Amino acid sequence: MENEIELIKGCKAGDNVARKTLYTLYSNKMLAVCYRYTGDMDAAHDVLHDAFIKIFTRFNFRGEASLSTWITRVMVTQSLDYLRKQKRISQTMLREEQIPDTPDFSQGEAGSPISEEKLLAFIAELPDGCRTVFNLFVFEEKSHKEIAEILHIREHSSTSQLHRARCLLASKIKEYLNHEERK
Repeated sequence: MENEIELIKGCKAGDNVARKTLYTLYSNKMLAVCYRYTGDMDAAHDVLHDAFIKIFTRFNFRGEASLSTWITRVMVTQSLDYLRKQKRISQTMLREEQIPDTPDFSQGEAGSPISEEKLLAFIAELPDGCRTVFNLFVFEEKSHKEIAEILHIREHSSTSQLHRARCLLASKIKEYLNHEERK
């Protein structure tokens, strides 16, 4: 914990060694966060670097949460800003009726063998709106009301997008497991 305090002080003071240490400690985990939202590795790298530039130029960590939680929040915000700038959130939300209904396989086999890497790849393949709502709900533990406020959508749209995301994921997982069984 003492090392983290020194790291925070160094980053606030603009110490490049502290900045490099912070980046080294958190960049891989935060790249995964950015990828979960963007669904594209090149975009995730861009978002990651933009977010770290923001962190380093305005290091305003106040200690109200853990350093890891604060950095994650910056990454999520930067990812959402990226999606808004690309007009990928609003387009998907406005056209949610175009997302095909998928059979609900959410009551599938518990404990099915699927790697975290494969699951994250399936999440990345979700349509932008579904993926964004799914990430905010599951990983950031936001309520549908909070998601609606963050994304400037109706609460019903959030619940609908989450349902579709779960159905699409369940379908991808079932298809993957069936394919693995046939090998």
